[in-house]
Amino acid sequence: MRLIDLSTAIDAAGWEPDPVTHEIVSAKEGARHMAREMREHFGVDFDPSTLPGGELLSLDRISLTSHTGTHVDAPSHYGTPEDGGRPADIDEMPLDWFVRPGVVLDISDAGVGTVGPDRLEQGLKEAGHTPSPLDIVLLRTGADRHAGTQRYFTDFVGLDGPAVEFLLDFGVRVIGTDAFSLDAPFTHMIGAYQKTGDPSVLWPAHLVGRHRPYCQIERLSHLEDLPSPHGFTVSALPVRISGAGAGWTRAVAWVDR
Repeated sequence: MRLIDLSTAIDAAGWEPDPVTHEIVSAKEGARHMAREMREHFGVDFDPSTLPGGELLSLDRISLTSHTGTHVDAPSHYGTPEDGGRPADIDEMPLDWFVRPGVVLDISDAGVGTVGPDRLEQGLKEAGHTPSPLDIVLLRTGADRHAGTQRYFTDFVGLDGPAVEFLLDFGVRVIGTDAFSLDAPFTHMIGAYQKTGDPSVLWPAHLVGRHRPYCQIERLSHLEDLPSPHGFTVSALPVRISGAGAGWTRAVAWVDR
């Protein structure tokens, strides 16, 4: 098998609405840190200078949201279900949803905003593939070329509600995109709402999950490196964070050599 990395790096140097902070603790400071921990928690005195070079292990302190970098949204991220029940958190999702055959649909010719079922139906015809239940559908929008810049959050295409329903009708339960969101950019949605007064234009893709639970993989990358539209396996297992609405993932495609 050949592995293709479909993930976007978490990079504190990139632009984010919720900035990432990344503190690197050196191996020398790591030795002093360990000495302090040993003394405070275990009452053991330890001289870090006895270590080779006075160094132990480096570590990283990172502050970020669970929606930074490539991540999986759980149903609890979408709000209260229409039936009033409790939506599942990311640590409660079935693992077999996230290692499945994939199909990538190229919608990179669409402008900023949303596409509907007709465009996805066209994409499936171009791919020569009909999704089976639990297949993972990936949307190549081309937005990942702007990753790390402010434009990444304003210039991309998402799905409208009927488009999500269209994919779920095949039995799909995980939809991925190389854009910041499966919905249109915030500015586009708010502008459409101010123009029409229609609340259905606000986060329609996410809100489908209130009555039809499914997961999104957002902020993918390198979908153009996939050698064919289908015939590969996607692995996007989310990090197990108790009670969280999302979890980071190192998404990869497994491709036969």
